[in-house]
Amino acid sequence: MEAKDLTNEPNQPEKGAEGVEKIENTSTENETVENANQEQVKEEVQEKEVSVPIVDSNNEEVAEVKTEEVPELEQKEEVIVDEQSQENEPVTQEEAKVDEEVVVPVVEVKELVKEDYSVLSKIEMLTKLNELIRNFGVEKIKDYVEDIKVNYYKKHKVDIAEARKKIEDEGGNLDEFKYTGDSSEDAFKELYNQFRKKKHEHNLKLDGVKHENLKEKYKIIEEIKVLINNEESINKTFQDFRDLQQRWREAGLVPQNELKNLWENYNHTVESFYDFIKINKELRDLDLKKNLELKIKLCENAEGLLLEDSITKAFKMLQEYHNNWREIGPVPREQKDDIWERFKAATTQINKKHQEYFEGLKDQQVTNLEQKAILCEKIEEILEAKMDKPKDWEEKANNIIEIQKLWRTIGFAPKKDNNKIYQRFKSSCDNFFTRKREYYKGTKEIQKNNLQLKLDLCVQAESLKDSEEWKKSTEDFIKLQKVWKEIGPVPKKHSEALWKRFRTACDFFFNTKSEFYSTIDSKQEDNLKFKLELIEKVKVFQKLDSEKESLQGLMDFQKEWSDIGHVPLNEKDKITKEFREAINAQFETLQIKDDVRNRINFKNKVDGWVSSNSRGKIYSERNKLTSKIRELENEISLYENNIGFFSKSSKSNSMIDEINRKIEQAKERMISLKEKLNLLDQTE
Repeated sequence: MEAKDLTNEPNQPEKGAEGVEKIENTSTENETVENANQEQVKEEVQEKEVSVPIVDSNNEEVAEVKTEEVPELEQKEEVIVDEQSQENEPVTQEEAKVDEEVVVPVVEVKELVKEDYSVLSKIEMLTKLNELIRNFGVEKIKDYVEDIKVNYYKKHKVDIAEARKKIEDEGGNLDEFKYTGDSSEDAFKELYNQFRKKKHEHNLKLDGVKHENLKEKYKIIEEIKVLINNEESINKTFQDFRDLQQRWREAGLVPQNELKNLWENYNHTVESFYDFIKINKELRDLDLKKNLELKIKLCENAEGLLLEDSITKAFKMLQEYHNNWREIGPVPREQKDDIWERFKAATTQINKKHQEYFEGLKDQQVTNLEQKAILCEKIEEILEAKMDKPKDWEEKANNIIEIQKLWRTIGFAPKKDNNKIYQRFKSSCDNFFTRKREYYKGTKEIQKNNLQLKLDLCVQAESLKDSEEWKKSTEDFIKLQKVWKEIGPVPKKHSEALWKRFRTACDFFFNTKSEFYSTIDSKQEDNLKFKLELIEKVKVFQKLDSEKESLQGLMDFQKEWSDIGHVPLNEKDKITKEFREAINAQFETLQIKDDVRNRINFKNKVDGWVSSNSRGKIYSERNKLTSKIRELENEISLYENNIGFFSKSSKSNSMIDEINRKIEQAKERMISLKEKLNLLDQTE
């Protein structure tokens, strides 16, 4: 069967990271400040890479820290569609239906909450977008808005693809296709333009605030100069100076182009204050000691970042530490160089790891390009093969589907090559399936293909029918039923039996769901009480005379837990975790291995089914195990077959090793599943 789902291959450019400049190993006096802080750099340069030499109040050079915008590391190959990507194409008269105008409700929201927008419908995402724009400032919601935009156009693209497929299945002319399924996109664009307008107005307002902050900071510098000749007491003068420093820190961001001169004036004035005010030495030493303690703490924090798993997170935190370093002020002169060298050493190591990390990404992308080129060559070889019989077409189609699966497991290629290699691959796949459709057009093979598609839907429905994730599984069943209706007819001799099989799985799930919700009552509260009492029994359980007796005691606890029954849903996860931790603690005392525990837990679950005469659950579990074993056998066969694709290429050794590793993992999982299946057979 055809599985042309490669239309979701990403065409957008990939984000990369250029090199991070190395830290100079010498410190210089009177070094100027190029950037005020990380937040200001992001707003001023907008993801442009800027070097930030930082100077503290003692004219210490802190480090050059890149303020580049770090790309997302785990990129998935899927199209992020924006409002410019929806091209207007012709539409057939049958598909030219226009929905009513989308009305986005206005809702007052007081609290900003991060949500998973991928599970929402397009209309729900419009509502969320409208709520954000009306209730919060642009500086708070910009990430939320972009997240909604990405997820909206993902769903929009899926709708377009489904509409195209429907016309294709009905034999329509795709050259005249134009998607007019709904008008929500116009509403989305209108809302998004409102957000962009507000963002523009916010930036203009922010520029005005920055200029006012600049005036305030120059005013503070002049007031510090006045303190130098102040005849009041030293304590009073020093307190006034501290107050001015606090005002300086609270003044906020200033225009980027004024930052260098501003900090030069401020540092010079502060140094003049310390030099000419003749401040009490003891008070000054106390202040310098406090600054030293704060900088030692920053050194420790920076050194701790060397253990951080996320390189990008460590890099961003380092920039914050450098901003803090600059604000702290001078330290005792005899310790100035040592503390600075310590801080700079940690900075250098983190910058080096950051640079190596992105160089590694580039190397991986080159490898990905080589692997994708091999797959393109395999597709092109198939296109050149002679295919005169339906069997030939089906065999080659299956080969291409397996190659497509491999393609999706490979990451991005280098930015300049990614779209080009994808278009090469997609074009070859499209060419094959177009030729295949033309070959089968007007033959009975279409019905056979539909039969296979509906058999696949039956398998999916049967695997879902025992699920207790009611909301998600309900949505999955609705989708399966929709796909079923869209698939064309099958051979008449299979039609009734196939429909009965599919309907039986659907009815079983929805009947189980109805029964579940109809039996939730006060009994669950009693079950909660019984389970809490059982947890306490497990916690105080003492080891018996023999290990076998102790193990049997723990197994009895697990069986009793299963026999008690359901508890209120809002308490389920909590007490289940508590019971599992108590049982595991006892298993640790007996030094029972994990695989033994798993077998015991599974046996207890089966025994519970037997004692409650739940033969349906045993039958369902047997089907799931059998299905999983069959899937693993097919997976192993697929991997072993795929190794042959690359056996003649010296560039594919790494891919062959990876496939062999996956084969071994699948075999290990099969052994465990077969043991569980044998246990069910013994129960019968």
